[in-house]
Parts: sequence; structure tokens; C-alpha cells
Amino acid sequence: MCFENLPVEFDEQGNARLKDGVKNPYDYQTRTPEEREARLKDLAGRNGQLVDIDYDPVTRVAGALAFHTTVDLEQGVVLDTNSMATLFRGYEVILRGRDPRDAAFISSRACGVCGGVHSTASALSIEMALGIRPPPLGIVVRNLLLSCEYLYDNPLHLFVLAGPDFSESLVRQTNPEIWDKAEGAATRHKDLHGYATIGAILHDLNPLTGKLYLEALQMTRVAREAYVLLGGKYPHPETIIPGGVTTFVDITVLNEFYMKMVKFFDYAKKCVGLWDDVFDFFLEADPRYLDCGRLDATMVDLGQWDHEDHYDATYANCNDWGVKRWSTPGVLVGGKLVTNRLTDINVGLEEFVEHSYYEQWEDYPFKTDPAGNPLSPNHPWNKTTIPRPGSQNWKERYSWATTPTWDRRTFEAGAYARVYLSAVSGKLPPSPFVESTGQSLRLRVARGEALPERTFEWSPPLVWNAFERNRARAYAVAFNLMVTMENLTRAMELVKAGETRVATPFEIPPEGHAIGVGFWGAGRGFLSHHCEIRDGLLANYQIVTPSTINACPRTPWGEPGPYERSVLNTTIVESNFKDDSDFQGIDILRAIRSFDPCMPCTTHVMVEGSDRVVTREVTTCACGID
Repeated sequence: MCFENLPVEFDEQGNARLKDGVKNPYDYQTRTPEEREARLKDLAGRNGQLVDIDYDPVTRVAGALAFHTTVDLEQGVVLDTNSMATLFRGYEVILRGRDPRDAAFISSRACGVCGGVHSTASALSIEMALGIRPPPLGIVVRNLLLSCEYLYDNPLHLFVLAGPDFSESLVRQTNPEIWDKAEGAATRHKDLHGYATIGAILHDLNPLTGKLYLEALQMTRVAREAYVLLGGKYPHPETIIPGGVTTFVDITVLNEFYMKMVKFFDYAKKCVGLWDDVFDFFLEADPRYLDCGRLDATMVDLGQWDHEDHYDATYANCNDWGVKRWSTPGVLVGGKLVTNRLTDINVGLEEFVEHSYYEQWEDYPFKTDPAGNPLSPNHPWNKTTIPRPGSQNWKERYSWATTPTWDRRTFEAGAYARVYLSAVSGKLPPSPFVESTGQSLRLRVARGEALPERTFEWSPPLVWNAFERNRARAYAVAFNLMVTMENLTRAMELVKAGETRVATPFEIPPEGHAIGVGFWGAGRGFLSHHCEIRDGLLANYQIVTPSTINACPRTPWGEPGPYERSVLNTTIVESNFKDDSDFQGIDILRAIRSFDPCMPCTTHVMVEGSDRVVTREVTTCACGID
């Protein structure tokens, strides 16, 4: 069975249908504020006085997140959490009534750093709605552009945004006993990165001055330079359109692109070796780190990098072309693979607004998808974005993020989901560079300037936590790179064969009605754009971003979102504080940052039994909630 919570079953041909005899199939029970208040009072009775306090975020750069946490420092546990997106940006409202050709350019502004992925997701959505199939070279060039975004994003996170949490300066300050161990701990992968001790690595992770920090900034520049060779400019490219791209591609351009990629061959190996050593050390130094950001491995990814021989932009064939992608779509629940079918992922997707600053919509225009599968009234194709600003209340409405679920479960999105699902699905197309065994992902990284060819293998860990999210993200650098080489090889073969077309011309029909969805991904994972076109204009447009998925508030029935739940599971290992006045909250920050939150984020830690609030910045990219 694909669905456990939604009343959906499948016939012998694999077609979905609603179960017979269910009176109100999409009803759900909400958890009242009084029930949550009773739980907090019970905790207060057992642990001391708890206080609910409202906070304003400190940073606002095109989006922000406030994170409120109540901790018991004596017991080293987190008692309550709330994740709150604090800005409404309204792209879904802005896009209504627009020409569909504008969507790629407007929606790219949904992120100030990774706008190209929104342009592509928008183009895919319009292609499906209007039946536009790009030429092979256009598909491959879009893949190469996507890879550049990932080769920028993943090292940036590992060494600049999350890396300082594991640096000498932070570890010395929060856990001097860990630093003492690090100074004498030998590394296992010196042949890949050149460091003899863990302490030496942590020293070079120091923010602003560390060699690894500065090197990562240079490598992100290389990725951007590669992008503009094909995409013209960044972060908001104008070369990605429905039907393909508008760039010029020849062998000279592709050779220049290759010379940029060569610099990543050794760097990808270095990333894997460094972070394997660092995370193995922390987990061995104190086993309590296993609980940092711990969750059951429940995640969804739509797959990326279309195969030019299979992608036809149709919903009817999306299950076929979806599993031919160079990153496999799928759903993982509790570490078990549930489905690889894009239609199943789409049918199971819902958005809820009970704890968000939006009105519940009344319309239910699409009872089924284009294939006849049943859709919930809470599905993005049925959703209308109706802002409803109001006062913040942790027990009721407290976020501008909606709550996306799959099969009535919150789930994770991330670069690591691409790695995990591709590994366990065993469906990657044949390639000399990447291979899925069904239990692991093998990556054959080419010889670089200093290091020989090396094959890496990532396997799912026994415990899924903050350290394993970041470890998988390090392997994602090698995964992205070798998918890039696969597609670069294909681009060169197409050009040598005389293929020059990079886009398919099309017209917007002035009359008619159609819907489409762009199944894609961002540096942080799952990204979908659902569109409705009526009489030549966008009648509705919905975007589900990975930051919305991970930062979402509680479900109507009380299940915390991924940020909230992962912090609730986190054990406080930080040791170098006498009382709440010098508590840093580093374990909470590591848990949140392991998701690579795509907005400036402020964490507020309410210390149980006191009236003190610890405020810490969780600054990442300048992207917020749509």
C-alpha cells in the first residue's frame, strides 16, 4: 500500500481511487489549543515553570525565520519548539492573471540565491500544461545549469553556513572536552584532504579566517562562473524558458564549461574525506550527538536532471520519465521506500493553514488529476493563497509558512534526500559515473590535478540525524559533479552530431483551460510549481519550497514540523556553561542548520525556570517562504 492515512487505494492496473464507504474522505481531526496548553501545563508540573513568550525576528532579508525553544538545562532536554516564518512575500498572488511566459522570470525571485531552480520548475509546469516538449540539447543544458547551482549551494552550506558550528572557535567555547579530544585525534582520510588530526580540520573551519572556509568561497565562485557560461547571468537567469533555453551552445562553450568542472574533481573528494572524518569523530567522542536533530528518515524528493531521451513534459507519462531522471524521485517513510511514482507523490501532497496566517479556501475545482487519480481539497491545484495577517500566538496561528504533508505526514526535503532516494531505489540510468545498487550510491569521481580517480559509496545510516544530513550533503557534491559529467558528455555528443536546437517555439492559446506541475528540486530539495492556465492567463499558481516543508508549523492534528520535531529530539551536549546566562544553544543550532534553512533565521531559546531568552542567529541564504 502506498498510502496509510489518505483513503486512497489502487486497482489492478495501478490507478488510484478513493476507498468505498468513506463518508468524508479528506476530513481530519484538529488538535485544539486547549489540548496543547494542557500538555505544557503537565510539563511545567513535572519540570518547573514554563513560559510562552512572543518574539519578533531580528533579521529580515527577503525572508526570515524565528525559532522559539524551551529547554530544561538541568536535564539537558528540549521541552517545546515553534518554527515561525515571519514574512509574507506573495509570489503566488503576484502571478495570478499574468501571461504564463512571465512565470519563470517572476518566480525566480522567490529566492535571491537559487533563482534558476524556480525558473526551471516554472518552465516545466508551463510545458506540461501546454504540451511543449523541449529538444534534447535544451534539456541537457538545463541539467548542466542545475548542477552548477548545486555545486555552489552544497559547499557553501558545508563550509560557510554550517561548517563554523564544528570549528575550533565554537567547539572550544561550548565543549572544551571535545576540543581536547580533537587535538590528538588522527584522521582516516589524510590522503584525500591532507590533515593529520581532527583538530587541524576544525581550526581551518574557523569562520572568516579558516582555510577551508575561504576555499569554499572560491569554489562557489567557480560554480557561478560555470553557470554564466551557459546561463548568461545569475541569480535570476533569463535564458530558462518553457520549451528549453535561449542560450547558444557549441563545443568551445562546452570545453570552457569543462575546464571549470575540472577544479571540482579533487574538491569533491576532499569534501567527502573531510566530513567523514569530522562527523565520525563527533559521534565517537560523545554518543549523545546521535540525538542531535534526530528524526525517522521520512523524506520526499521529486528527482532532477531529466533524461533527454525520455522527458516529454506530459503528466500521462511522468511516472516513466520520472524514474529515468539522473536523481530518482520517491517517498521514504521511516527509512523504507514507499513509491517512486511522481503521480503518487502528487496525489499525496496537501497543504494546511490552521497554524498559518492564511484563510482556508473554499473552492475545490479539481477532484482528480489529469490521469483521473483523486485529489484532496488541500492539494496545491485546489489551493488559493488568501493572506490573513494576525497577531502571533504559539498555540494557534504563528507562521507565514503553510504545512505541506504527504499522506498526512510532515516530511523532510534536502540535498540528502536526492542521495538517499537515488541510493535505495536502484533505478538510475546506466552511467560510468554514478550507480545505484538499491542499498547504496556509488560515485566514480574522475582523476583531478592532484588526486587519482576514486570511487565513493554512500549507504543509509542506522540513525538519521544532523550529522548524517550534512554527511550525505558532502557526498551530494560528488553526486552532483558526476551527474554533471554525464550530461556534459551528452551535450558534446549532441553538438558533434549537429544538434543545435535548444528550445521549442510555442504560442499561448487565447482560449482553453489546462493545468501543469513542475516536478523539480532546489539546493535544499523538493520544489514544485503547480499552475492553472485559463484563457491565456495564469488563473492560479502555487509553489511548494523545501524551506516551507522543513520550517512548517504544526499540522492541524498537532504533529510538529521537521525543524520543530528534530529540535525536540535533540539532547543538550553543550557543557561549558554555569547557568542560563552563558548558554549558547549550539546543539539546537546544529540541528536547525543541518536542514540548510533557506532564510536568515533567529533562534530564541527560553530557559526553563527563568525569564531569560537566548537569541542566536542562524543566517543562511537570503531566501524566505513563498
